[in-house]
Amino acid sequence: MIFLSFLVFALVISLAHATLYAGQNTTSLVLSNSRLFAAVNKSTGAINVLTLDGEDLLGTLSYETPTPGGATGSGNSGIGPYLDCYCIPSGSYTPGSIAPRYQLFQGNDSTGTPYGGAVMSETYPPTGQTLEQYWFLRDGETGLHTFSRLVYKNSTTPFLRNLQEFRTLFRPNTPLWTHLSTNERQFAPLPSRNATAVQVTVQDATWYLGNTPNDPYVQQEADYFTKYTFQDTWRNHDVHGLYADGSKSKDGSTFGAWLVMNTKDTYFGGPLHSDLVVDGIVYNYIVSNHHGDGTPNITDGFDRTFGPGSKNTSFETLRQDALQYASPSWNADFYDSIARLVPNYVITTQRATFNAQVTLPTNAESAVAVLAQNKVDFQDNVLDTTAYQYWAEIPPSGTVTIPRVKLGTYRLTIYATNIFGQYVQDDIDLNDPSPISPVSVTWTEESAGTEVFRIGVPDKSSGEYRHGYAPDPSHPLHPEQYRIYWAVYDFHNEFPDGVTFTVGQDDEATALNYVHWSVFGGYANSLRPVAYTGNGDVNNWTVLFDYEKDKFAEAQQATLTIQLAGAKTAAGNTDVFNVSEPYANLPYTVVVNSQQLDPWIIP
Repeated sequence: MIFLSFLVFALVISLAHATLYAGQNTTSLVLSNSRLFAAVNKSTGAINVLTLDGEDLLGTLSYETPTPGGATGSGNSGIGPYLDCYCIPSGSYTPGSIAPRYQLFQGNDSTGTPYGGAVMSETYPPTGQTLEQYWFLRDGETGLHTFSRLVYKNSTTPFLRNLQEFRTLFRPNTPLWTHLSTNERQFAPLPSRNATAVQVTVQDATWYLGNTPNDPYVQQEADYFTKYTFQDTWRNHDVHGLYADGSKSKDGSTFGAWLVMNTKDTYFGGPLHSDLVVDGIVYNYIVSNHHGDGTPNITDGFDRTFGPGSKNTSFETLRQDALQYASPSWNADFYDSIARLVPNYVITTQRATFNAQVTLPTNAESAVAVLAQNKVDFQDNVLDTTAYQYWAEIPPSGTVTIPRVKLGTYRLTIYATNIFGQYVQDDIDLNDPSPISPVSVTWTEESAGTEVFRIGVPDKSSGEYRHGYAPDPSHPLHPEQYRIYWAVYDFHNEFPDGVTFTVGQDDEATALNYVHWSVFGGYANSLRPVAYTGNGDVNNWTVLFDYEKDKFAEAQQATLTIQLAGAKTAAGNTDVFNVSEPYANLPYTVVVNSQQLDPWIIP
């Protein structure tokens, strides 16, 4: 399958005429125009020279030994964008240094615009799996269009392993970059080298920077830095990257390196997938099991190309400039023109438009329609590596359109804030590119009778509770509290007597925690290194409510509904049962008026 991204490097994207060049010598393949220059090192398979208007965007090559929680992949910086994976039997693999094969492309697209392209292809000898990375540059643009491909054909060993990670990285090693940006809400200065020189590791890829209290990151964002602070959920995510404020550039010019996710159809997990995006490295996490997300298996016949996408630079002005390209329709004609060079790319004539008219339940807000693998929950759409995914927000009118859908048969799922459950309809037929009549949907909310009470908001998150989405008042950038290293919110200190919540009296934003812990502290908690199990004041929460007797005098049965935003079991990110872990399957127990209900076993 092809995975596409667009990485934009710019002061401001210019569409002025430029001279396109595509060439090679014994050491490099070069793509350039009058503003952007990129060279792929033939001995590593990675871009190792990248300049914009003469400014070096990558810096010098550097190496750090990969360690758990530290440098990942090859350990090299001062390179990118390049491809790596966690996909061979032993784990990590960065293609391009064993026996890479290269091709160079040059031509004019359907608009007459010149373009150049390069592809690195390498087969991993022990398994026979092939990884490919494509880069394209158009005349007049300052962004690289990238595709990534994985192929495995081996009938002798039909199951290889899961595709645990598949990603591209822009990994600079230069003081040019001064800020990092997840989205319009989450951004911060990069920690200075003075701060990182005396940082203290407190958890996997998490550091305490409080030893340098005058560092801009510490003053503005938090005392702790971690890549997890800057993760995001795919639903409304379009652009992320690095920003240079001009303080380290040659002439004071500002720059940006933006990963534009102009398509998400070849990713997995639907709009609820969340992943790492930037931490000094600009990531394109095409596949990963971060946060327990599902991953596809690499089996005989696996051939998926991921993409397209783009890497594209005041801060918000440059971000907004990159954001304009975050549309699946942008540059579609160009992608159709190069489809013959990119295996598996689905051209426009093999796509359809989905239309629906949706009647939502009363009180539904922020509704979204999802098309994904048929007869499967969209979060499990890794089960079919040929399936694609799409989604769109549903406006108040209920009219929703999703363009450029790969021909096929889909499941339609609709969910919304304030509504328990979701609407599901299988066998949505989009096998003909011709226009079809809108699908008519009437969604009725699930109900077990008269509602007695409700705590929180059913929206597939726990952000409404203490330390969730509430902004941090102690730092001027006011990051959402859940993004900060979790140990700073000491549950036992904040709830010394445990949780007792009275319906109608207590405020869920302060009286209920965003995480229901089984124990608190211990592993990865540098502030409370010894786990506190307590005497029922951690794992047992009590909810009190009053209900007038005459309202249920004739009632025979009551239904308690609990909707989880997520659950962590001893299986970790793998979702694989381990007999040595007694809580790989986690029992969630509820007692109502001294009557214990059957445990909910969370797999």
